[in-house]
Amino acid sequence: MMGGFFEALRVQRWDDHRYYHHSRINQSLHLLSALSFVSAYVICFKDPAIAALIAWLVSMTSRQAGHFFFEPKGYDHVNHATHDHKEEIKVGYNLQRKVVLMAIWALSPLVFTVSPSLFGLIEPHQSAGELVRHVGMLWFAIGIGGLVFRVLQLFVIRDVETGLVWAAKIITDPFHDIKLYYRAPLYLMQGELIDRGLADEVAEEAARSAAR
Repeated sequence: MMGGFFEALRVQRWDDHRYYHHSRINQSLHLLSALSFVSAYVICFKDPAIAALIAWLVSMTSRQAGHFFFEPKGYDHVNHATHDHKEEIKVGYNLQRKVVLMAIWALSPLVFTVSPSLFGLIEPHQSAGELVRHVGMLWFAIGIGGLVFRVLQLFVIRDVETGLVWAAKIITDPFHDIKLYYRAPLYLMQGELIDRGLADEVAEEAARSAAR
């Protein structure tokens, strides 16, 4: 059972890498995102509000900027797939779902103009600092909610294992991204905008799959 779980995790990670991380700029931004996410993980045990501020303002914005602005969206000759096909089979948040999630995040602080007490759930803020901390805790809840919502959705539209594997992937992505992309800024400084080795990785994986 665990062997199947880890194989499914490997496949989800591989598909995410080969389909959505061709750009060296995107990879470099993912490295920044991963390092700040790891910092947020550590801080979370002491101060969830500050951890959420770091995660959303640095980690998520840099991560999604890489996907939205720098990742090629034309025909993927390496994987022989259209962008629409990749978006359709994406297990987690594809670009359309990310737009919705990021819009909820960006607009969520406006709730405090309607109800400073968050409809009676918290004490109204008395200073700008308290407001920032309240926003941080709201963003913490949105982050957890976004994760749980997609997991439950995958339980329904796919199966329980797919949802649990995706959750494990998302939580451990920062560590895996550091392992994958720590050299990306060096390649970028050398003028390599697109990962030239990705086609070789895809060919090697195809050969390994054929040999199984």
